[in-house]
Amino acid sequence: MNWEQLLSLKRFGDTNKRLRKEQDETRLGFEVDYDRVIFSSEFRSLQDKTQVIPLSQTDFVHTRLTHSLEVSVVGRTLGRKAGQRLIEKYPHLQTVHGYQPNDFGAIVAAAALAHDIGNPPFGHSGEKAIGEFFKTGDGHMYKSELTEKEYQDLCDFEGNANGLKILTESRVGREGGLRLSYATLGAFMKYPKESLPKKPTKHIADKKYGFFQSEKKAFEDLVEELGLIKRGQNNDLSYSRHPLAFLVEAADDICYTIIDFEDGINLGLIPEEFALEYLINLVRDSIQTKKYHQLKTTQDRVSYLRALAINTLINEAVDVFMENEAKILKDSFGMALLDKSKYEAQINDIISISVNNIYLSKEVVDKEIMGYRVINTLLQTYVGAINKAFSGTASNYDKLILKSIAGKVDVNEESLYKRLLNVCSYVASLSDSQAILNYKKIEGLNI
Repeated sequence: MNWEQLLSLKRFGDTNKRLRKEQDETRLGFEVDYDRVIFSSEFRSLQDKTQVIPLSQTDFVHTRLTHSLEVSVVGRTLGRKAGQRLIEKYPHLQTVHGYQPNDFGAIVAAAALAHDIGNPPFGHSGEKAIGEFFKTGDGHMYKSELTEKEYQDLCDFEGNANGLKILTESRVGREGGLRLSYATLGAFMKYPKESLPKKPTKHIADKKYGFFQSEKKAFEDLVEELGLIKRGQNNDLSYSRHPLAFLVEAADDICYTIIDFEDGINLGLIPEEFALEYLINLVRDSIQTKKYHQLKTTQDRVSYLRALAINTLINEAVDVFMENEAKILKDSFGMALLDKSKYEAQINDIISISVNNIYLSKEVVDKEIMGYRVINTLLQTYVGAINKAFSGTASNYDKLILKSIAGKVDVNEESLYKRLLNVCSYVASLSDSQAILNYKKIEGLNI
């Protein structure tokens, strides 16, 4: 891979090449990507989607929206720091092509901002609930009518793949989706492969999948423009990661490791003394002990440690990235940046505490149970109605259900796979509260 291709400013539908040196510095193409994501309705819905604690009523617990904003801020710094060092290593990127260090920051920030845009309500349990509907629920009946890869898309419904669908899917008046630059779309794709085969290697890019069969052509166009390296065997589509995807992943890893831990302490799920015990190994070189002891509240003390820890991990991630940049360009680096970090043990300790005290807490488990019931009911109702309407057997009730989602799901789509996937994407687009409201209407409960 080479950086000239990887930094492509091309957008869907472009007929002429976009050159960096011809860009308006006050309205840079990569910065436009950020604006298009943040003004999208899909991004706004993240304000009412679970990050860790479902439907939390407290002020300081993160939603998908606040998490995404924070990941984008960390990603911007990661990109700028890496960009500065890449320009020093490849000066022609600046002198010949006009790229600046901040371009890298803008790409990573935009991709990081969008990284959760395809996630369903109720956190990762929402993805699992959609998959279970097709593995063991009513959706299993459609298996024989779908290709193996189409069925796998549904059984392992993936927020990353749904995100690419949102960002690239054409609809009336919005050709090419949000029309982001190919560089940003490449950085967005942490798992540039299709749903099968599952985990063919231990390479980090094979951990999950990144596009549905419905976006296959868009994916092929994208990887060709960016010059990504083919990894899949025979007809299986799998490609190397865009190098900046490693930085997007690192930004996410840094935020959920440190900030979920902070949320747990502020909620009282993790004792405050754990903060100093587990974070001190990350911040011992930068902490000002006197300042720390002057802070009066738990929230302020933990916030101070969090800021120092994030800064430490940002610098560490950039160092690991640059040390392995040549391998990354050859697709011979197969792990997350923080997995190569000298702080790996400390990070794993923090994650372990978060798993036991937050992710498996009674509050989270109880809300996830409710989420399964809500999502299963919505899929059962919408899938049944849309398929009966397509076959001409819809009841009056089915017709009423379809009126409630009119304009959001294409009832006349001829492909069964696309009808099923479009229903899943619609359910995934709902906020936690809207999903519960729709469920209550269907169940006839007081609202």
